[in-house]
Amino acid sequence: QVQLVESGGGLVQAGGSLSLSCAASGRTGSMYVLGWFRQAPGKEREFVAALTWSGGSTFYADSVKGRFTISRNRAKNTVSLEMNSLMSEDTAVYYCAARLRASTTSYTRAVAYRYWGQGTQVTVSS
Repeated sequence: QVQLVESGGGLVQAGGSLSLSCAASGRTGSMYVLGWFRQAPGKEREFVAALTWSGGSTFYADSVKGRFTISRNRAKNTVSLEMNSLMSEDTAVYYCAARLRASTTSYTRAVAYRYWGQGTQVTVSS
């Protein structure tokens, strides 16, 4: 079991920045990929960014590339999402997710992740 708790959401003006954090506990030594997803009202949950827990390789959705940065702190078992140049389209509930093993299912798909946090709201006002 892995428990994930997000923090850092809030209200920000367009063009501003926010930093989200996800604290992991439990079987953190077995984590393979940590990802961030988001879900806006009436829309499906979509991939934002991910990284491999061991090697730190990073992956981004095209919509956030160059604006968002995902990083990890293995000593603290945290993964962060630094969001810059925020736009109203970034408004959503942001979720942290973890998968414990490699599979043929793409890391961009929500079904590839077994453990999820409760989500944190990010609202960007225009």
